[in-house]
Amino acid sequence: MPKADLRSDHPGLYAPPKGTPKGAAWLVDVPPLNYIMLDGAGHPETSEQFQHAMGVLYGMSYTIKMSMKKDDPAVDWVVAPLEGLWWWPGAETFGLSGEGELQWTVMIRQPDFVTPEVFERYRAVLKARKDPPGLDEARLETLNEGLCAQVLHLGPYSEEAPTIERLHQFIAGEGYVHAGKHHEIYLSDPRRCAPETIRTILRQPVRRPV
Repeated sequence: MPKADLRSDHPGLYAPPKGTPKGAAWLVDVPPLNYIMLDGAGHPETSEQFQHAMGVLYGMSYTIKMSMKKDDPAVDWVVAPLEGLWWWPGAETFGLSGEGELQWTVMIRQPDFVTPEVFERYRAVLKARKDPPGLDEARLETLNEGLCAQVLHLGPYSEEAPTIERLHQFIAGEGYVHAGKHHEIYLSDPRRCAPETIRTILRQPVRRPV
């Protein structure tokens, strides 16, 4: 049986809708989605905590996937892409630089049938096998962002600033204000593609001003 792909069940979350002009932002209503999450601070290129979080996220995601498939071969899915929420302390909007230490929540989406009981069962399995640093801090949480504006960024992460600004301009032009943390979805593996071809969804929850 083909593997289920979580990116295909909600059109518009992981790719621009058909007919969207290249580089243009769009609005999407994001349903409640389940994630394995870890919080931390510091730049991802230099933060040991961030590297530990990566080990936990992928360790848990693959432990759950492979263990459930072993019990029932019909249950199989593609591990979802890495995602991250990013913010600067006290800042109302997100940019590539800010005051204080960069804060983040990194996460990988899970199928709906990965319940808290399933999560804890396989956390214990991973703990017995490897017990990676940060495992005890991981959690399974439902993120409910609702209405969001999104844009596809093509290129290195360090060159996101103009795309972020274009997203913010789109939000203001549509009459919305920011209503949550800056959200990035990493569709490409930068180790396996040229920097100019890296694809990243930039998402910002929005609401009508009061």
